[in-house]
This record gives sequence, structure tokens and C-alpha cells, in this order.
Amino acid sequence: MGILGRLGNVVKSYLNDENDTIFRRKGHGSGSGGSGRHGDPDLNAAYEELDDFLNGKEGGWKETAQERNVPAELLADFAELGLSAGASAAECKAAYKKLLKIHHPDRHAGNPEAMKKATEKTTRVNAAYGRIELWQKN
Repeated sequence: MGILGRLGNVVKSYLNDENDTIFRRKGHGSGSGGSGRHGDPDLNAAYEELDDFLNGKEGGWKETAQERNVPAELLADFAELGLSAGASAAECKAAYKKLLKIHHPDRHAGNPEAMKKATEKTTRVNAAYGRIELWQKN
């Protein structure tokens, strides 16, 4: 569990503490009258957003390519792999393997023109993945 997960658990423990007068919730339990977990709708929304993030649901916080400082020359490499800029190492590796299976020259051995195109594509994919992998290691 990462630091954000641990921080989320701390926040949840404060919000769920029945003896804490600062974070005491109105409408706690099944008799809340449909008002949600808390009497404050903004607090309900924030708590749901935190739950979504901690459970890995879509719409949570994600780093953008700009936030990860992806160099401009790598944007084309991510596109070559069919990924958005700043994709994780696992996503890059999976896309790389998938493209190699599809475009491997041996799959096109009967057609010299298709084999040439496949060789060019695998060369570009290998080079792109190599540059991305090197950048991610640094």
C-alpha cells in the first residue's frame, strides 16, 4: 500500500471515529433519512471521491504527461506503441509485446512485401520501447 493509501486510511479512521467531536457525523447509521454518510453534501462528495480514488475507480486523480515531464521527443514513441503519453511501465510493456506479436516478420513469411512492412514496424516499435524504457528507468 502506497503513501496515498495509508493517508486515505487515516482520513477514513478520523471520519469513522464515533468519539471524535470534530468529525462527528450527523445521520450516521441506517436511520440517516437518505442524507448520505454525513449531514454535509460537500463532505459526502469529498468522501465518495476519496473512496473512488482508493478503490482505483475511473475519474480519480491521474498524472498527466506534463506532470510527469515527458520529453517532447518521447511523445511520438508513446504514439507508436498506441499509448497516451506518460503511460506506466506495465502498460508500455504490454503494448510492446502485443505489437510484436501482431507485426513479427515471421508471421508474414509468405509475402515479401508484408514481411518488409512488418520488419520496418517492429524496428520502430523496438526503438520506441527502448527509448521509453530508458526514460522510465531514469
